[in-house]
Amino acid sequence: MLVAAAVCPCPPLLVPEVAAGAAPELDIARAACLDAVGVLAASRPDLLVVVGTGEDRRCPAGGHGTFRGFGVDLDVTLGEPGPAAQEPPLPDSLTVGAWLLDRAGWAGAPVEGLTVDERRPAAECARAGEELAARAGRVALLVMGDGSACRTLKAPGYLDERAEAFDARATAALGAADLAALDALDASVAYELKAAGRAPWQILSGAARGAGLGGRLLYEDAPYGVGYTVAVWS
Repeated sequence: MLVAAAVCPCPPLLVPEVAAGAAPELDIARAACLDAVGVLAASRPDLLVVVGTGEDRRCPAGGHGTFRGFGVDLDVTLGEPGPAAQEPPLPDSLTVGAWLLDRAGWAGAPVEGLTVDERRPAAECARAGEELAARAGRVALLVMGDGSACRTLKAPGYLDERAEAFDARATAALGAADLAALDALDASVAYELKAAGRAPWQILSGAARGAGLGGRLLYEDAPYGVGYTVAVWS
């Protein structure tokens, strides 16, 4: 059963070494993410699953992630090191999640990862979430995903007038733990707006069914024209 969740954005720029001189610009977002991980630790889960976008894949504990592709000599491990170190590198979303857990000094439950294609239909995401929630008596999720990437002319996806309203709906739903509103996010529109967080958020919605969790918004902004939301459910 799901007992807690943290929703965080997953730009590699969240990592100070990657952001370099621009690191202070995300200090508030970074602090909010660490506070959110603290809520997960306080829930004393039996299992923590980091959920993000990428090729459909389960990532066991010990998976290896790296920021070398961003010009930084920095590697991370998903949970405790183990045989999974021989598997392909973690997708970027889980690599940032693993970095957050390391930064927060995670020493609680075992950690695993799950990535899903950002075009995965909502119903399939919900079923995947229900399966995650049934994995252990007390399950926590660290859900990594960004909102639209089309909030400004200089955004990665250029300016789309639909982006601000989409992010507002998603942020309100995440902050209120509104499962129906999350389920209603349109997968096609999200893909057009490059909102990679849509599928992980709908996995969270599926996992939370029947759990009776409440939500709390910790941070919302759109630096670099990309929607970032930090929220906790407990």
